[in-house]
Amino acid sequence: MYAVIQSGSKQFQVSKGDTIDIDLIDIPETRKVTFQKVLLCSDGKKNVLGAPYLDNCIVSGDIVKETKGPKVISYRYKRRKNYQRKKGHRQNFVRVHITDIQLQ
Repeated sequence: MYAVIQSGSKQFQVSKGDTIDIDLIDIPETRKVTFQKVLLCSDGKKNVLGAPYLDNCIVSGDIVKETKGPKVISYRYKRRKNYQRKKGHRQNFVRVHITDIQLQ
């Protein structure tokens, strides 16, 4: 069984037991998160497609930790002008372990 969920502006194909990195969200004290924006759900035999979202499918997961992504380097350079700028960035993520996909 798998589902396609939307978190922020990104979409993820998840199944039970997967671990995904989503954009930083407010972490609840229970350390559990549910995804209400489910676009597609499949149990292997039957595919259910939402328009745009499914009302009868809920994906839930546990928050593992808050982490950072790889460093991305931005470099600007103008030749013969002695102009160089180097800047680094690391995106903050929340690592989520998918525990259950419920299709009613």
